[in-house]
Amino acid sequence: MITRQGKVVWTGGLEDGDGTIESDALSTPYSFASRFENGDGVSPEELIGDAHAGCYSMALAHELEEAGYTPVSVRSTANVHFDPDELAIPKIELRTEATVEGIDEETFQEIAEAAKDGCPVSKALAGADIKLVSARLQS
Repeated sequence: MITRQGKVVWTGGLEDGDGTIESDALSTPYSFASRFENGDGVSPEELIGDAHAGCYSMALAHELEEAGYTPVSVRSTANVHFDPDELAIPKIELRTEATVEGIDEETFQEIAEAAKDGCPVSKALAGADIKLVSARLQS
């Protein structure tokens, strides 16, 4: 089993405090303003979106290879909807576009949907309504 660690230092109260999110590859500030008011820095939801888009892109590349297709490139985004009144993430919208050799549109759509369901981050975030709202095959 592989274990990954997220690290955060937060100082102060909720609205007047601030923090730093750190990993081996990242050190970035976050605050009440970056989470609730579009202020400078990142939000935990943005990082969830980054992780989800990254995981989904890898899952799609894997599913394509398993089906016998060669992915040239996969670009994905994950729009994470945060409800500050409920303090919940009710919805995540995935969008992807890929260049894949020798695949037809219908097969691509089926594989793209399967990758959403098989993505480990999708599984971890199963409490949210996760939709693949756009999967475009590039030529």
